[in-house]
Amino acid sequence: MNLWFLKPEYRQRLSYHIALLGGVALLTSAAIGVADHLTRTDIAQRQLEDLKVTLQQVIPPQYFDNDLVRDTVTVNDDGDQPVMAYRARRSGQVQAVCYRVKAPGYGNTAMVIAIGVDRAGTLLGVRVVSHNETPGLGDKIELSKSNWILSFTGRSLSDPQPDKWAVKKDGGVFDQFTGATITPRAVVKAVKKGLGFFAEHRAELLDEAPTKTAQVAVSPAPNGSTRGD
Repeated sequence: MNLWFLKPEYRQRLSYHIALLGGVALLTSAAIGVADHLTRTDIAQRQLEDLKVTLQQVIPPQYFDNDLVRDTVTVNDDGDQPVMAYRARRSGQVQAVCYRVKAPGYGNTAMVIAIGVDRAGTLLGVRVVSHNETPGLGDKIELSKSNWILSFTGRSLSDPQPDKWAVKKDGGVFDQFTGATITPRAVVKAVKKGLGFFAEHRAELLDEAPTKTAQVAVSPAPNGSTRGD
């Protein structure tokens, strides 16, 4: 067999090195593609499991008898990206919803926060799904590090009053962390915004028909004017 491409004189040519580099790149791409195909199902399953855990943390089980993951609605929020909400139903009626909000975090990395809200607009639970805050300071937003995140449970836009939705350093009712006020301040603001989103899109989130304005029938009066029947 004449393996001409192994001869020393060919190895000195630019075309040989280009072909070699292209071959390596092709093999690498093929290996990555195969690995992605083999692991895609496992990754999707893990993401689904993580989503279910998060939903169950912010919506207690007594609020639903349906599959939260499969009962969703996407709502277009003014000026923001579309928001996907997961609806908790019992006997067919939506009792609560869960959706994600974002808050500016450390190093220009957004904190992703999941909130559960019942029909009355009361928070059932709040959890920080992902963040890049400073370990030992800002990471106290995690339930595994502190109970601070539980302070939102039972709150609403009227409890506390809007001007008290802030950390204590800013005149609000929520605690801040020693040496890390920025992180809790951002979370409080994001959760309040999330409650505002619920109030603005309540009918759509709860799968309710919008209230229609009553129509009054008008018929001619004897004198030629009109009157309501």
